[in-house]
This record gives sequence, structure tokens and C-alpha cells, in this order.
Amino acid sequence: MTGMKISERSRVDPFIVMDVMERARAAEAAGRSVIHMEVGQPGTPAPAAARTALAAAMEAGPLGYTVALGLPELRARIARLYAEWYGIDLDPARVVVTSGSSAGFLLAFTALFDAGDKVGLGLPGYPSYRQILRALSLEAVGIETAPENRFQPVAGDLPEDLAGLIVASPANPTGTMLDRGAMAALIDACAAQGTRFVSDEIYHGIDYGTRAVSALEVSDDVYVINSFSKFFSMTGWRIGWMVVPPDHVRAIERLAQNLFICAPHASQIAALHAMDAEEELAANLSVYARNRKLMLDGLPRAGFDRIAPPDGAFYVYADVGDLTDDSLRFASEILDKAGVAVTPGLDFDPNRGGRTLRFSYARATADIEEGLVRLREFMAAR
Repeated sequence: MTGMKISERSRVDPFIVMDVMERARAAEAAGRSVIHMEVGQPGTPAPAAARTALAAAMEAGPLGYTVALGLPELRARIARLYAEWYGIDLDPARVVVTSGSSAGFLLAFTALFDAGDKVGLGLPGYPSYRQILRALSLEAVGIETAPENRFQPVAGDLPEDLAGLIVASPANPTGTMLDRGAMAALIDACAAQGTRFVSDEIYHGIDYGTRAVSALEVSDDVYVINSFSKFFSMTGWRIGWMVVPPDHVRAIERLAQNLFICAPHASQIAALHAMDAEEELAANLSVYARNRKLMLDGLPRAGFDRIAPPDGAFYVYADVGDLTDDSLRFASEILDKAGVAVTPGLDFDPNRGGRTLRFSYARATADIEEGLVRLREFMAAR
């Protein structure tokens, strides 16, 4: 023990899915077979073109610091992505390369809010929003969403005293999306009451039938955060980006210089070339689509039939209130008895999450098929 105190703002909750990952790892180390449906991580590597380009760059010379905003050629290529995906003519000067979307959230929340400000977020939602806000001495205001609204916040539910609102579409843990009308209604409602709007778009590119709408299609007076982790299959590379209004770029640059210096140079090179790997990325997406179909068929057969079909990402969020009110214990039971790792809903919704589970289908199709067999056998024997 030491007499040194830690700050109140450091008392954040654990990220439960990471604890589940560790339990699954320990089980595998002990010789057990585990099917991973807990973590939102593609089972595929970074695109081959990205890995080849980085290998060449490493042989060509040292990889030192880049400028804080990122390699100019990468910022320009990201801007071109907005033309390709959304038909948006985006100035590369508004693009900031970050150390994953996590650094983007830190930069955005630090630039936009002062200590004590209230920031709204939909529940269920990505748990680290709440914990990052707490660590920055900000107050996270959970907005309970409803199944009839596809678990997305709606304009009429926004408290009037919010300094900011963060919205994810496609969302984690539900995979549901906002259409253009719903996105515009939220952005307009925020603008009317002086609430700053942050759009988490890290699952863009992973959608099924309907393209995800970017907040930048509605307004330039927003922050957009994205990442190479999901669609581009580069989780461990810790590389992402954000798009901010022109008059915010210098503030973000000053923060990035001091907090991070720059995103990893090696990851920036890989990211630049990952965006041109259309064929490989399309093949990854076809695997997710096949897995999604298997899940929407197989989960109800196993007994998990209260689900909202996902529009995007690679998750299914299931209401298991008829089976348990302790999702943490239920997830442990599924891991111990079925050898399938799933995420308790408590990560995503502190109040209602004891009655929900999240299933990820980001891994290989053979894993998903085997996981569904194990879940079916587990539920039949329960």
C-alpha cells in the first residue's frame, strides 16, 4: 500500500468486454476451445496492400514523428473517401489523423467541453463514452432509447441543458442506424439549443442494404469521428481520424501536439494504402453479411429471439430478460458451460443491461456456425 491518493475522476468503471476477453484467454490457455462472440474485432488482418506498403516503407528509412494532424497524403486520401462514399467535397484541412477513435473522443471532448458540462449519449451505447467523459470531469447523461426507435435517441428526448450529444450510427451494441431524416432532426435540435453534436461513424462501410448516413451530409457544424479499426480491419494498429469545422482545426492541432505528438507513423502508412483495397474489403463485408444471416436465423433457434435486426456493424443485441436479470452471471455461465464468450449488456446500459447480451459476429463464418451450435446445445440443456 502507498499513501498516494488517486483522483476521483480516475474512478472509472471497467470495460467489461475486456474482462470477458481475459477470462476467455485464460480458458484457452488452460486448453479449452472458446468461440469469440464477445469482442468487436474483425478476424481478418489489415489489407495485404497496407502490410506490403508498410514493409517497403520500413526498409526505405526510419519512421519518425509526423506532423500532429497526420500525413498530408493520408488526410487528402481520407477526404477523397468522403467523395467516394457520400458525394461530399471535403477539404483535407479539416481532417485530423488520430491514434484510433479513442484519441478522437479525447480530443473532441477536451476541445468542446469544460469541466462539469453535461454530455448526452444514448443507452444502450458504447461504454467508454461514459468513462472518458468521467475521466475528463464531465457528466455523462444517459438517454434511454426504445426498441420502437431502433435504440437510437430521438430529438424530442434531448434534455435542454446538454453541452453536447454523441450519437453512433451504426451503433454499438445494437447495429442500428439513423436515416437521414432522423440524423437531421437530431442535428437541428442540437443546433437550436446550443448543444454540440459529435457523430461516431466508426462502423461506416459495414452495412447491409442501406448505406449509413454521415453527419457531414447534413451539416458542417459537427464533429465526426471514424476509425480504420472496423471496416478496414485494423484494430490493433490504433489509427483513426476526425473531421471538424474549419475554425476548430487549430485548437485540435494544439491539443494533439501536446497529448499525442502524432498518430503512429507506421499505422498512417498502412492506413493510406488500406483505402485502396476495395476487393479485399468487399470480401470481408460479404463474410459479415453471411454471418449476420446465420445469427438472425440461429440465435432465435437457440432461444435468443428478442432481437433488433442490425442495419450495420457486426453485433446482435438480445433482450434476455425472460432468461435472467443478471447478464454478467449469465455470460459467465455461457462461457463456462458452452465455451462461447459473449458480452453482458451491463457494459452498454447500466440500468437495463442486466437483462441483455451482445453477440458479435465479426469472426470467421466457421466460428459463428460452431458458436451457434454450442449456444443451441447449452440452451437445450439449461
